[in-house]
Amino acid sequence: MDKTDERLIAALRHNARASLSELALQLDLSRTTVRARIERLQQRGDIVGFTVVLRGDTLRDAVRGLMMIGIEGRGTERVVRQLQGMAEVRAVHSTNGRWDVIVELGTATLEDLDAALGRIRRFDGVSTSETSLLLSTRKAV
Repeated sequence: MDKTDERLIAALRHNARASLSELALQLDLSRTTVRARIERLQQRGDIVGFTVVLRGDTLRDAVRGLMMIGIEGRGTERVVRQLQGMAEVRAVHSTNGRWDVIVELGTATLEDLDAALGRIRRFDGVSTSETSLLLSTRKAV
């Protein structure tokens, strides 16, 4: 799987109903290339299906956290694309101040959260991070 496949999967995770034309435009590829890559990923078993995620599904994560990330250089867009491709990532926010990006994470266990944090910390360009567990939510949209 190359970087283009990773970007395609991230785009599909964001909107699995996007048309081939939309995906092609977003990824700066031809429709034929997008279709061929999706078919290849399905044939190899990298993509095993498409699903619907309801708001209620995201609220049921047993372990939730906020990860504040500092990014060195001009790697923010690359890091954000990688984050969008992770199943544990619920939201990615750009911000001002000390941190470049704040990420909402949700997992079933602390071990799963720890593994996700480790993967994110190894992303090229991530220089610092700080994570806080969410203990309760007093108000949600």
